[in-house]
This record gives sequence, structure tokens and C-alpha cells, in this order.
Amino acid sequence: MERKILLLAGSAGGFSVILNILKSLERPIRIPVIVIVHRNPKYASSIEDTLSKALVQKIKTADDKEAIENGTIYFAPAGYHLLVEPDYSFSLDISEPVQYSRPSIDVTFESVAEIYKENCTAILFSGANQDGAQGLLMIKRYGGKTFVQDPATAEVPIMPEAAIQIDAQERILTIQEIKDYIKQLT
Repeated sequence: MERKILLLAGSAGGFSVILNILKSLERPIRIPVIVIVHRNPKYASSIEDTLSKALVQKIKTADDKEAIENGTIYFAPAGYHLLVEPDYSFSLDISEPVQYSRPSIDVTFESVAEIYKENCTAILFSGANQDGAQGLLMIKRYGGKTFVQDPATAEVPIMPEAAIQIDAQERILTIQEIKDYIKQLT
């Protein structure tokens, strides 16, 4: 059985766009989704609980050693790098921040690329640093599908622009094109 996965990642300005996209899904998604957003562990966040009440999707924070299940949207926990293991489970890591971030988008993207290869789709959204660009390039090199939010529509275009500069994306998409693409996966 082919295992597929969708990755949604961003930082400043990206979180609200990702939430908007998740809220636009009318029916449960069939594959697992991992959302990586830069969050400060010093501040409590109940975004997963809030979303669970508002959406038809199953939403939770990824736990260490947890098996990845289809139809679940996992959020990378604040203060940890989120890795995927060869047995399709999560691993949490507290090594040094990458691009000043933990969770780092690059760390998760690179980990998923090695496991899911061509069965991975990743979308990089608005953000204020270059985290995610190298990881997106690795997914592309493994044959996965890679997209970036059109920088013209990004609140902070640095993150998608960094990916475009190294040709890490397959396509540049508007928010509506991203919604349409994700709906095809449901």
C-alpha cells in the first residue's frame, strides 16, 4: 500500500492562511497532514482544541512514538523538532533550533522526504525567515510535489521567496489554487 502525506508549513502570516485552508475542507481528508508553524513554547496554545471543535477533520498535536494515521491533521508541538521514522511514526527532538526555530520546517520536511519520497506533497506559506526552503528542495529531489504560496499574496514573503530563489518549488500557487489542490486530495 502506498502511503501519502501532505505537509503545510509557514511562519509569520502563514498560520492564518493555513487555518483558512483547513476550514475550507468540507469533508475529511484521506491522507495524513502535518502542519509545521513556528510557535513559541513559552505561550500556551489551544489551537488544536479550537480547530477540533470547528472542523470535520481529526486534529491533534503529534506525540512521540505515535503511529501516523490517515485522515488526521497533526500539528508539530511547540519547542520540538518533529521527525518521521521509517516505521511511519513520529519522533520528537529537542536539538538546537534551526533557522532560529524549533519546530523547524526544514527538519520536518527533510525527515519526511527520506521516508515518503515521491508520495509527499509540501506547501510552504508566508514567513519571516528562510526555514523550509532547503527542506522543500529535498522533497523535490526525492520526487515529491512542492508548492509555495505566491509571494505577492503572502503577508511576509521571505519564506516563499527563499524557496523560489533556489528553485525548490514545482509551482507557485494562489490561495485559491492551494485550496483547490488540497480538495482534490479529499
